[in-house]
Amino acid sequence: MISGFRKFFQSKIGLFITFLFIGLIALAFAASDITGSTFGGVSGGDRVALVGDDRITTGELTSTANSALQQVRGENPTITMPAFIEQGGFDEVLSQLIDRYAIGAYAEKYGLRAGENLVNSEILQIGAFRGVSGEFDQQTYQLALQRQGITDAILRRDLSDGLLAQQLLIPAFAVPQMPRKMAQQYAALVLERRKGQIALIPSEAFAPEGEPTDAQLETFYSENRNRYVLPERRTIRFATFGADSLNTNVEPTATEIQARYEAEPERFAARETRDVSSFFVPTEDAANAIVDRIRAGQSLEAAAQQAGFSVTSLENRTREELASSASLEVAQAVFAAERGDVANPARSTLGFYIARVDDITRSPARTLEEATPELSDQIEGEKRAAALADLSARIEEEVDSGTALTEVAEAYDLELTTTPELLADGSVFGQRGAQTPPQLAATLETAFQMEESEPQLAELVPGTQFIVFEVGEITESDAPPLGEIREQLVVGWRLFEGSKRARESADRVLEAVRGDTTLRAALDGEERPFPNIEQIDLERRQLMAQQNRNVPPPLVLLFSMAEGSAKLLEAPNDLGWYIVDLDEITAEPLADDSPLLAQTRQQLAPALINEYTDQLTTAIRAEIGVEENAAAIDAVRRQLSGET
Repeated sequence: MISGFRKFFQSKIGLFITFLFIGLIALAFAASDITGSTFGGVSGGDRVALVGDDRITTGELTSTANSALQQVRGENPTITMPAFIEQGGFDEVLSQLIDRYAIGAYAEKYGLRAGENLVNSEILQIGAFRGVSGEFDQQTYQLALQRQGITDAILRRDLSDGLLAQQLLIPAFAVPQMPRKMAQQYAALVLERRKGQIALIPSEAFAPEGEPTDAQLETFYSENRNRYVLPERRTIRFATFGADSLNTNVEPTATEIQARYEAEPERFAARETRDVSSFFVPTEDAANAIVDRIRAGQSLEAAAQQAGFSVTSLENRTREELASSASLEVAQAVFAAERGDVANPARSTLGFYIARVDDITRSPARTLEEATPELSDQIEGEKRAAALADLSARIEEEVDSGTALTEVAEAYDLELTTTPELLADGSVFGQRGAQTPPQLAATLETAFQMEESEPQLAELVPGTQFIVFEVGEITESDAPPLGEIREQLVVGWRLFEGSKRARESADRVLEAVRGDTTLRAALDGEERPFPNIEQIDLERRQLMAQQNRNVPPPLVLLFSMAEGSAKLLEAPNDLGWYIVDLDEITAEPLADDSPLLAQTRQQLAPALINEYTDQLTTAIRAEIGVEENAAAIDAVRRQLSGET
């Protein structure tokens, strides 16, 4: 997850967004630094870094990390801040902040500017600031800023910084070409084959058998608390209602049907519609000449093509519809012609209308009796929609006035349902595979932004089905008390302790393998039962084909080692230690005209962009000067992770 976050910010598009987005969310909270509040042992005004003459404050770093976490939650709604920090997100945010400040200072030092007109043009292009007309709307702009908690000045400063970064970094994005010889080296790697062995020395084989003491367990928990942090979860109470919840009689009366029939006489009168094929010409003389040729036997389509025009077909047009879309003269001419005839040319707003009547449909007038089923359904639907709108308005008024949801449900005979604890991604906490009720799917995001016992009403199907819901109980993201997860902690402690002894065994095996001993013999020398050794015979392109899947870390390491070497790799979650032994590397020769060469040069172009950008930002940092305050950075990290 964090690797995706990092890759995005290193991409061509992501770099520009980085300096815009990171700066915006950081500056949005810059004013909080003047409060002098404290956290984590460092005052809010203290700096975490000095970039040239500019200070990055603890408040900026805190708010930026929180905002970045929200971005990552777009892909992983249940990720916690401790997990975000552990995966490198905090360090990445700090690095991006420093880069942004350094690049802005460097750009200004060498005379780059982002004037007011340029910033204004950027604001006008932001879709969030446009009103219903699609144009920039000042009120929409102010409301959007208020929702983000920022001011016009902050936004303008941030846009200016982003534009400066764009001006400075664009030369680094200028489609670099990797040298052919360098590309050959990388392309040849795709064809290489590696043979080796991978063995796991499991922590379980060395785990202590007895129970840990309370002191040992407490110490283990305090040192590894972040491993056991649970995501925020909420219970939600809700009730749905629709047409089946109405107690009102919506069946139309005979009087209502007759009144509607008499109010719309045109709807049930005799009706004539026509299918028409037509085109326009600019002058009356040209129209008359074309009509004469058509009446002499030429087809309408051939006449239009010969004159350089295209034919348009209209279906089921009444006289009134044709008069509205063309002109009254056109409608009269078309409705004066018979089926298959060409109407006399008539003037319209676009020119002279040449039309052929393809078909005529005549419907007789309908009596009240004949129209009753259609009118009955229409009136019933209207009365049902009105009654449902009235019911939803009354329920909404109840919840807005502070009436408890249980009282609303009782008053309107609604069935109230309470969910189990739900996570932000819709899954049920502690129940693998279970999901939130489908009625709540559209409101789940809103529910995770609400306070407890503050019901809201929403439409599930516009005008047809509604839901009224509230948050019943909120359990904040935190590590649970030791007593609740004691069994889980005991397992974790055993693996943790076993991992220490497994490391000692792994070091001995590694030392033996780096000598003249085979991996099998070295493992047998430990006098413990270990899993079988996995023999590897794999081409790099086979590994690359699995990049969209989770490639095992030992395989990744195997393809990063030198031939004849052996390395140690820790398995996740204290599960043990891998011994990776690479025996042989072979590679097929790469032909000079191999398509793989051109493909490699193309694929590695983004890597060159990132490399050039990294080198440039490193040089900029060195020239502007960066001083980091390790104590303040550590304090922010501990505060965000919930440590004291």
